[in-house]
Amino acid sequence: MMTTGAPDDAESLAVGALEWLMKAARDIDGGAAWPNTVADDQVTPHLYNGSSGVLPTLLDAWRYFADDRYADMALRGARSVADAVDNWEDSGLYSGVAGMAVALRGVHCVLGDSAAGTAADRALDILRSRYDGAGWNNWFELILGNAGIALAALECGDLGLAQLAVDRYALAAEPTTAGVQWKIEADTVPRMHHMSHGTLGIVYALAAVGRAADRPDLIDLAVAGAADVVSRNEAGPDGFLVGHSDPQQQHETIARHNYGWCHGPTGDAQAFRLLTHVLPDDPAWPALVDRCWHTVVNSGIPRRLRPGFWDNNGRCCGTAGVLALACDRQVERGDGRDFADLLVADLAARATTDADGTRWSNVEHRATPSDLAPTTGWAMGNAGIIRELLRHARITADRDPRYAVPFPDHPPTSTFRTLSAARPAEDERRWGG
Repeated sequence: MMTTGAPDDAESLAVGALEWLMKAARDIDGGAAWPNTVADDQVTPHLYNGSSGVLPTLLDAWRYFADDRYADMALRGARSVADAVDNWEDSGLYSGVAGMAVALRGVHCVLGDSAAGTAADRALDILRSRYDGAGWNNWFELILGNAGIALAALECGDLGLAQLAVDRYALAAEPTTAGVQWKIEADTVPRMHHMSHGTLGIVYALAAVGRAADRPDLIDLAVAGAADVVSRNEAGPDGFLVGHSDPQQQHETIARHNYGWCHGPTGDAQAFRLLTHVLPDDPAWPALVDRCWHTVVNSGIPRRLRPGFWDNNGRCCGTAGVLALACDRQVERGDGRDFADLLVADLAARATTDADGTRWSNVEHRATPSDLAPTTGWAMGNAGIIRELLRHARITADRDPRYAVPFPDHPPTSTFRTLSAARPAEDERRWGG
């Protein structure tokens, strides 16, 4: 029997979604890999919607439930990702070898698997060998381009490689009346502004590497990029809402204003959160985080106010990505719980549950039928949703809010709750003391 809707607490939702995700795994030479949908024959190893994006979720599940099934599946998944490293041609954070290195390093750090650590080192060696003196491709942005590679190298502990990845940005910066901006890639005309493909993703990389390397020049460049985006705010002094691109990219699927991580204030807030850590004496950055939050909470999401307005449940451009910010607010500011609960309830209402487990269908309102096939991965699918549900459950239970494997474009929360006095030994075993 299939039902729409599932238990409305985050932990129960995560249990059902993990069951579906585990069943979706494909056995490949003793390893495990995930197709984008269960109907696909093709599997991919990358972070965005492939196997690498599933591994951090399995590690979070293992730490939360202390169930070795999840650790065993993560080890099998790491084997398939490791086997793909040498022949995967793309180098990007979410599309290629850089993100694979992050996932493999995570398995090594959490489970102590030396094979995963060796494969992560090999992935970094491959990235070094592909550096052409300026970068890895013509993309400047975070998802595919050099900014994301810088963040992956930094997350994996290779500060030298991270600095190589950002050194091109000073020469490539385009002055504007308020600061600087960058192309998405060499031949594009529209300039994008947000985290996934735009200026704030580059700002994030510059600020992160600049802080780690003690490079004020990179931090100053990051501030100039952020200033350009701030100058484009269309929401007044209390909010923060910047258009998708300028000139506006013309395509039927692209709205002027978006609210998720990829092209909206949910992701913008993460860049401003990082700048709050990098420049703690400047009150402008936490104020911008608050303005982003104000806009998100008052936007109408997660209601589907009109066709195409809010049709995605996932981490990249949907409800799970907003839940990540709501959890950050809970830990840092104490004001995100009610909205987080609303988002979890919406995910529960939109879930489909049957004997195979729980999953979500995103919507393409121009297609008939409009419900898309459920996906497995980080960006639009179960893995990304589960990861945020488990974090919400941890915070609600007054447990450590940290992810098992941090993603390099999401700043850690600056204040950690105390571990639950009721089960300190259990928490210490899962989190390493």
